[in-house]
Amino acid sequence: MKLLIINGPNLNLLGKREPGIYGDQTFEGFFKQLQEQFPSVDLSYYQSNIEGELIDKIQEADDVVDGVILNAGAYTHTSIGIGDAIKAIATPVVEVHISNTFGREAFRHQSYISPNAKGVILGFGLQSYELAIQSFLK
Repeated sequence: MKLLIINGPNLNLLGKREPGIYGDQTFEGFFKQLQEQFPSVDLSYYQSNIEGELIDKIQEADDVVDGVILNAGAYTHTSIGIGDAIKAIATPVVEVHISNTFGREAFRHQSYISPNAKGVILGFGLQSYELAIQSFLK
């Protein structure tokens, strides 16, 4: 199985940014743990702070990987374009969030990703990514 993890804006700052919400581990360190935890899965990772680059990567993933795990960060709540990109591809996408977005500011309760995603996992910290991988394996 081949899965692509895509992270959006500011997720390159994990480990530094608001550790009370996002923890103190970098995503690069966590990604190595995921690779060790799931050796039978061909995992790749991409991060960008730029909306158009995220859309390009989603489109490129179509029929190249078995699934996409997407944490679009703040673009979740603002990007119709990312939602449309997910709708346009056949490859399933699982939306993930580290924090429980429904326990935060009201603007974070809206997702343009969710209506087009296979499923949504949120609020379990970095474990949300593990749960997403497991969802593809079952």
